[in-house]
Amino acid sequence: MEQICVVTTVVDARPVADALAAEAVAGRLAACAQVGGQVDSTYWWRSAVETGSEWSVQFKTAPDRVVALVDRLRAAHPYEVPEILVSRVECGEPAYAAWVHENTRI
Repeated sequence: MEQICVVTTVVDARPVADALAAEAVAGRLAACAQVGGQVDSTYWWRSAVETGSEWSVQFKTAPDRVVALVDRLRAAHPYEVPEILVSRVECGEPAYAAWVHENTRI
């Protein structure tokens, strides 16, 4: 099975999530990006428990494009300490893995 990578992050506004998704796909850093519905997050920040609404963004990319995608997300992300998670996954559909690879080429 071929590997692809799934990179996820969260932001505090839908327009920001949409912009990150569009930029990554237009720049061929991700073959596709999915913006997920609003979620409520509870977390420690500056010695206190905070709660806020966030939007998740999930990017599908080729393993050799992960570093560039993460660097771009870090630079464009509005959070001081962004959550950027990378998962390497086995793709059960070879044609999909090929599509991800093909669409992350300039």
